[in-house]
Amino acid sequence: MGEMNLADDTIRVSGPRGGTSTRLPSPYLLFLGDTTEPAYAKTAFGLRDWARDRCVGQFSLPGATVTTGLPELRPEQAVAAGALGLLIGVANIGGVIPPSWLPALLNALGAGLDLVAGMHSRLTDVPELQKAAERYGRRLFDVRVPPADIPIASGRRRSGRRILTVGTDCALGKKYTALAVARGLRARGIAADFRATGQTGIMIAGEGIPIDAVVSDFVAGAAESLSPAADPSHVDVIEGQGSLFHPSYAGVSLGLLHGSQPDLFIACHQPGRQDILGHPGLPTPSLELLIEQTVALGSLTSPAIRCAGVSLNTMHLDPAAADAAIEEVTRRLSVPAADPIRGGPRLEALLDACMA
Repeated sequence: MGEMNLADDTIRVSGPRGGTSTRLPSPYLLFLGDTTEPAYAKTAFGLRDWARDRCVGQFSLPGATVTTGLPELRPEQAVAAGALGLLIGVANIGGVIPPSWLPALLNALGAGLDLVAGMHSRLTDVPELQKAAERYGRRLFDVRVPPADIPIASGRRRSGRRILTVGTDCALGKKYTALAVARGLRARGIAADFRATGQTGIMIAGEGIPIDAVVSDFVAGAAESLSPAADPSHVDVIEGQGSLFHPSYAGVSLGLLHGSQPDLFIACHQPGRQDILGHPGLPTPSLELLIEQTVALGSLTSPAIRCAGVSLNTMHLDPAAADAAIEEVTRRLSVPAADPIRGGPRLEALLDACMA
């Protein structure tokens, strides 16, 4: 499905003075733990969909109900199939590595796999994993580590054009939308870059800043560093994070919005999602409210900010229902709407709006 920005697995964590570079051990065995919520396995799905050639299979614990559809392999089998690293494909609430995972992770190290994670809990902070890695001569890679030299945001306008994906909730397509739009613009001959702001996007694209791991005072500055001044015709398509309406993550979303200074934003939504992820009973806002709030808050640093269109995640709908949902939103909001993964003329209309 996807297209890589880089030809290898070198990860560059961007910073105003260059950041750091690390080469990750792929191919990967994707670890799903005991996950039962598909939205929490978005890292595994992202690697499967946008870097399939670097994934040999999946490794699940008893009780897991989520699957990527890749072959289920034990670490020993994955090593025999050419895997070099076990990549934790889960982004759970709080980004924690639970004790119930440790036997499987230790088994992977013993089988000859390095470990790769983008959790808030770092592999290198788990004594058992540190000792096992030393014993077996394996390595631990933590991707969710921001550069150390992030400045405070200036709020000054800078050259180049920027598009930010925003959402009514978490885990509903902001990353996929940004990847698809950047790819579509490049196919039209536009100089466009996907700017990753989360661990999965960084693993796919090979560079970025894990925005939600940045100290809050520096989030907007990190976003400025991620999309610096560029040629006036250049477009940065910036991966959104969280949601302005999510009680846990709205602060990250707001700092990213202010620092990105987007000229345009794409509103992302999953039809039929009733509640905010992880907060039963807290209703998902309407697209109208998302657009209104994004314009109101984004105008602080980008006075002319406007909505280019809507991205709908219709993976749970059949083609007819998906088309009806996209048509209804297009008619109701009078902006282009599309499912970027389904593509077609509706996506082309959304790309037209991104170039306007």
